[in-house]
Parts: sequence; C-alpha cells; structure tokens
Amino acid sequence: MQAKDAAKRLGITQRMLRHYENAGLMDVHRSENGYRIYSETDIRRAGRIRDFIATGFSTREIRAMAACLSDEGAGPCEGGIEKMMEKLEHIDRLQADLDARRDAVLARIAELKEALAETLEDKTALLSAHSIDLPQQRPEASNRGVLDELQA
Repeated sequence: MQAKDAAKRLGITQRMLRHYENAGLMDVHRSENGYRIYSETDIRRAGRIRDFIATGFSTREIRAMAACLSDEGAGPCEGGIEKMMEKLEHIDRLQADLDARRDAVLARIAELKEALAETLEDKTALLSAHSIDLPQQRPEASNRGVLDELQA
C-alpha cells in the first residue's frame, strides 16, 4: 500500500508516516522507484504508534517500548504496563498543575472584579458629592456672538 493510502486508512498525514520512519519507529520497504510501500504489519505498527502519540508518549518514549509495537507485542508487552502507569502519573501531575493555575486565574479575576466595583462606587460617590449644575446653552446662541465678533 502506498503512503497516501496508508495515511488515509490511519487517519494521519503522509508527513506523519515519514516522521515515524525518520524517528526510527518503522522500517518501511521501498519499491524499485523509491516509493514507500506499507504492508499490513506496517499499518498495524503505525496504528499503535499513532495511539501511543495520542496518549502523550514522545517518539523517544515509544522507541524505548519497541516490543509493544510489533504484532507479537500487541498485547501486554514487557514494561508496557509500567510505562503506561508512569505516563498516567505524569498526566495526573500536569492536571494538578493546570488545576492550580486555573484556580489562581479565577482568584485574580475575582480580585479584579472586586477592585473595579469599588472603583466605580468611589467614582459614583465622588461625582454625586461634587455635582455641579451647568446651565444649558443653545449652540446657536453661543455661535452668534462669535460670528458677530468675526464680522466686525
């Protein structure tokens, strides 16, 4: 199967397939004219790589679990469960950090809203205490005086 068809079947780009190969995760056979040819075994391996990447594993981490990528290692593989547990713990730490950051942002928003409300109350009170009634003047009347002076 050519790269275009393999990528479509896997729901990834051809570039991603080449990345798997360049990262040392796959060894794809080539035709006489140099095109990559993917076997069913290659497709299954690429699917497992895609799934590991989707769960947060780097290509370096996946390479260290190469036994989990082969058809023979598609089930439980040596060290696979431990690696997955380590990844889960890492994700939990990231989640706790994100939760703490979110809480800090929410607290800051509440502080800013409170400060804004106090500022608005202060300004409203200040304006009420020092309100000055200005006489209403028609624009035509004020302009007439200026026009008379200019014409004189």
